[in-house]
Amino acid sequence: MASTVTARPGYGQLLRTRGAWTFLLPGFAARQPFAMLTISIVLLVQHTTGSYGAAGAAAAVTGVSMALFAPYSGRLADRHGQRAVLIPGVLVHTASGLTLTALALSHAPLWALFAAAVPTGASVPQVGPMVRARWGVKLQGSPLMTTAAAFESVTDELTFVFGPLLATALCTAVDPAAGLLTESALTLLGGLLFAAQKSTQPLVTLDKHARVEHGSALRVPGVRVLIVTFLGIGSVFGGMQVSLAAFTESIGEPGLNGVLYGVFAAGNMLSGIVCGAIAWKVAPQRRLVVSYGALALVASGLWAAHSVLALAGLGLLVGMCIAPALITGYTLVESLVPAGARTEAFTWLTGAVALGQAAAVTAAGQLEDRFWSGAGFLVPMVGTLLALATLLALRSRLTTRPRTRTVARGVGHRVPVAVD
Repeated sequence: MASTVTARPGYGQLLRTRGAWTFLLPGFAARQPFAMLTISIVLLVQHTTGSYGAAGAAAAVTGVSMALFAPYSGRLADRHGQRAVLIPGVLVHTASGLTLTALALSHAPLWALFAAAVPTGASVPQVGPMVRARWGVKLQGSPLMTTAAAFESVTDELTFVFGPLLATALCTAVDPAAGLLTESALTLLGGLLFAAQKSTQPLVTLDKHARVEHGSALRVPGVRVLIVTFLGIGSVFGGMQVSLAAFTESIGEPGLNGVLYGVFAAGNMLSGIVCGAIAWKVAPQRRLVVSYGALALVASGLWAAHSVLALAGLGLLVGMCIAPALITGYTLVESLVPAGARTEAFTWLTGAVALGQAAAVTAAGQLEDRFWSGAGFLVPMVGTLLALATLLALRSRLTTRPRTRTVARGVGHRVPVAVD
């Protein structure tokens, strides 16, 4: 894949954007739920029930709920303002997380855990898409927009380095419930601090044409292809979380779970930094196909690894293949989707990762309970191969949308309204 590095606005200039740090720091803290929530639930429920199948099912309910409600949350944020969605959302999430923790520790039946998991997942704040929308306000028309898209993807990966490591360390070294309790506290503090930054949130548009755009994200064929692609990426995250936990427990070293997952996430983050620093000549559609093919190939070898070193090496390679696919997918949204529907489009992709992760933890948990240790690694293989087949068959739908359609639909006549 040919590429060249050219002089262009960099990360340093991006971070010197006036007012950026006011939403970046609280936004980073408020993003941790997506990285900590699943592994915290898996470790807590597995501890209280002794079953990876039950733990995976509880985490899956949370993931499915988040996936279903994420696009609706993004649409509400576009129409009523981010603050109006975030404040009640973080309060509900904190209360639901505490309830789920209490039920698990009291050995409540599985259906009760499921009932608490639904609002816990539905209320996860969609901070990543909201931060991307704020960059759009700050950098409208600036060449720094491309750098900002890469920076946000790297930030997402960084949360997957620290989030699972922190959750695993808390659950194994402090208390099985410590991970979920910390996740709830970070959601509350980070979410409220982020919501307090009113000056940087996008203005609300009250116009019929804007409302049409808000409802158009899922109607874009390329978005549907990207959703399937991101489902496969979610299957890697979910399958790795459950299977690494089961593997390290089977060899009597549960503390290595966080280390192995951290190696996987570190590969993800490092390759993301490199991707963001390169000015690619290859079309993003082709980059996505190549990077996803590499991901499917490497993920297909996880089930055959039977040592810590082998899993660490393969996990590093898998992580290095994920970041290019994620960054390219988010970059394609910028060109495929009208500006007024991009926040919703981003939440569809975030929800797709969550849904793929939810399905993966369920399937991997069942495989680990019923078959050999490491059988759960078959899930990332199957998930990425199916998504790759869909991507190859429908890659023509990722063609860039003509810019003239935006003007024809009256985007230039929106009326901005400030919302506290």
